[in-house]
Amino acid sequence: MATLGRKDAYPLENYKRGTRIWLRDNEHVWLRAALEEDLKFTTQTFKVKREIDDEIAEEKFDPNFLPFLANPEILIGKDDLTNMSYLHEPAVLHNLRFRFEKKKAIYTYCGIVLVAINPYADCSQLYSDDVISIYGNSGNQARGNLDPHIFAISAEAYYDMREYEKNQSIIVSGESGAGKTVSAKFVMKYLANVAASKKPRRSSDGSPGIESRVLASNPIMESIGNAKTIRNDNSSRFGKFIQINFAEDYSIAGAEMKTYLLEKSRVVFQHFIV
Repeated sequence: MATLGRKDAYPLENYKRGTRIWLRDNEHVWLRAALEEDLKFTTQTFKVKREIDDEIAEEKFDPNFLPFLANPEILIGKDDLTNMSYLHEPAVLHNLRFRFEKKKAIYTYCGIVLVAINPYADCSQLYSDDVISIYGNSGNQARGNLDPHIFAISAEAYYDMREYEKNQSIIVSGESGAGKTVSAKFVMKYLANVAASKKPRRSSDGSPGIESRVLASNPIMESIGNAKTIRNDNSSRFGKFIQINFAEDYSIAGAEMKTYLLEKSRVVFQHFIV
């Protein structure tokens, strides 16, 4: 049996009275409900009790598209989505919402991927120098020992670069307004702070060190090729490839940024100069 088009098969025996499932809803997208009866091959319709209002609803039964099974309550709120029994759309969305609303957590792991929710609020306390020190002192153990954070990803990349002497890449992706530019800034902030701990922030002549100058480039990075959209007042029109170069002592030696067009649909007009 396939579940909503997935290749993973869930035996019909799992759908007993009291089993919690997910149902599509026009208003809430997904609603969790409990089966009021066992599902069988001969079932035409079945009744469920919706958790949101305790109402009894009747659903059509299709053995080729069984409803998604809900995770046990003990697994809700896990900081790594791969620890859940069922990893499908409603389970992922529910876990992210639970962590955001109940635990005030905007970061969640999904294996090696860090999922971030844009809170559209001031979260400066999450990115202070003290927080950088906590994750910086954990090395490659930050992911397992500390809460999910963009600094944990940065710490792991910096540690692996030093330990294995290999180039590291951090890919920041998401839809418009998701917070890609800000996340990239925090990666740069972490690397600049950790690398600057090896030497003074200012040069011998009193001018700002290279780390400070790298961070000072952030306003420029945000001002080039941006425009206002319905989701983001400062939406990037271009993708950005930022390369940070390190010296032999793993301090920052310099940085460069390259831009590239994201997609043609973002070009609304073009000037022709004769």
